[in-house]
Amino acid sequence: MTTSTLVSPARLNWIDVLLTALAPMIWGSTYIVTTQLLPPDRPFTAALIRVLPSGLLLLIYARRWPVTRDWGRLLVLSALNIGAFQALLFVAAYRLPGGLAAVVGAIQPLLVMGLAWGVERHRPLAPTVWAAVAGVVGMAILLLSPTTVFEPVGILAALAGAASMATGTYLTRRWRVDMPVLALTGWQLVLGGLMLAPLALFVDAPLPSLTTLQTLGYLYLSVAGALLAYALWFRGIARLAPVAVSSLGLLSPLTAVVLGWVLLGQAITGLAFVGLAMVFASILAVQWTASRGK
Repeated sequence: MTTSTLVSPARLNWIDVLLTALAPMIWGSTYIVTTQLLPPDRPFTAALIRVLPSGLLLLIYARRWPVTRDWGRLLVLSALNIGAFQALLFVAAYRLPGGLAAVVGAIQPLLVMGLAWGVERHRPLAPTVWAAVAGVVGMAILLLSPTTVFEPVGILAALAGAASMATGTYLTRRWRVDMPVLALTGWQLVLGGLMLAPLALFVDAPLPSLTTLQTLGYLYLSVAGALLAYALWFRGIARLAPVAVSSLGLLSPLTAVVLGWVLLGQAITGLAFVGLAMVFASILAVQWTASRGK
């Protein structure tokens, strides 16, 4: 082995963190693409177009069939990570202000720690718990306002969506389905897309004739928002502690806020900058303390 191939474990860990962080940052750009480029009021169609074509491409590339014993687990993971999560995400998005939905979603690291504690008796380190709580508080400072409306169905959908993604993240690492990450990603996208298909067909209105910009928007959601982002996400789950991966999900609403500020001129107040700093500090602290706890 040559000297150039030797990389310290700490450096490898942070490379994995940065690569995994790209996934929620890409997802954070979904809001601006959806609102500025796509036809309105077709959430399930957008979700279906995002996941199914990219999943099929990955399966054609990977050419890996699941072993018999993994089918049940693969169906559960596909529902948790893709099908149920995407459906609940859009229900919450249409019923709640984006800020409230993001704050509710910020509890995912705490849910992952609760699962690890309840199932494996793996008690989380106190600094990791407090760092995750700080992320929720920071997100609330950043995004909530006195006029925020607490709609019960939206709140329940946001909580269920956070629980779905947290459980999927935890089980993906715990079960370790026997296939390469690209094949695992492709199968989950395809199976999750098939679960979303009835909603797209029977709930959403048919698509109109698409303009060039709308076509490019859907192409971005599929190639970057699903194929690339989910491949990086599941790669990260295989290499990092589940709570560390889950905490990186906070980068999604942060990215949406920054893009809205830079591209759409949406204001960020002085207090919001405090929340922004708290969330960033929370993400870094969870990465550090979770790696120690692992």
